[in-house]
Amino acid sequence: MTAIIEVSHLVKQFGEHRAVNDVSFSVEKGEVFGLLGPNGAGKSTTIKMLTTLLTITSGEARVNGFDVERQTTAVRHSIGYVPQALSADGNLTGFENLLIFAKLYDLPRGVRKERINEVLNYVGLADASSQLVRTYSGGMIRRLEVAQSLLHQPQVLFLDEPTVGLDPVARQAIWDHLLQLKAESNMTIFLTTHSMEEADSLCTRIGIMHRGVIAAIGTPDELKETVDGDNPTLNDVFVHYAGDALESGGSYRETSRARRTARRLG
Repeated sequence: MTAIIEVSHLVKQFGEHRAVNDVSFSVEKGEVFGLLGPNGAGKSTTIKMLTTLLTITSGEARVNGFDVERQTTAVRHSIGYVPQALSADGNLTGFENLLIFAKLYDLPRGVRKERINEVLNYVGLADASSQLVRTYSGGMIRRLEVAQSLLHQPQVLFLDEPTVGLDPVARQAIWDHLLQLKAESNMTIFLTTHSMEEADSLCTRIGIMHRGVIAAIGTPDELKETVDGDNPTLNDVFVHYAGDALESGGSYRETSRARRTARRLG
């Protein structure tokens, strides 16, 4: 298989704090790769470097063959990104939000409407496309944000906590769409999540981050085999590698951001 994401000795320093510390891993084309870890472990920082939103302190990263630091435009055209923070405008309709993204992605004028209608149908929002997004439920907003990221048919889709704040029905709908995407295309999906059930259901391989390093990496079954006990779960794996729970709650800012996200989708 061919690696579509290659990370070598990646470091991100914020003043005295090293958020990502000498991280190396690769993701194969067509994989669903999950990055797990407690708040503050370095997951979101890693994903922001790979999507060119944060500069790299040292080390190298390549996405779809392009250097993240030196070929940022090519990387951005190769990826879709669904952040934790709200990326849809509630004062616009679903269609209008997608039209803005189509223009940002430089889609030719002649194909914009067709592509917008394709992704609206794909995520099940065609009937709600003329409604203001502020009237959408949390699950509908998330599906619209996934649609925004798919407009330009990216090679890699990055999802940062894609189901945070969603109720079980909406969460299952997002999972179903991601599994459908995996089945119908060879797109690579890279996601961060706190949901062990989500990771177990969706991911072909998982990396567990703790204190800025990759503590373990492998398939869900491989990781379970590294933990003692009868029929260990992925939750057992997480607890084993993520360290002291008292130190894994994240900062005040991270906790505040996560709760704001949950409120706006709830």
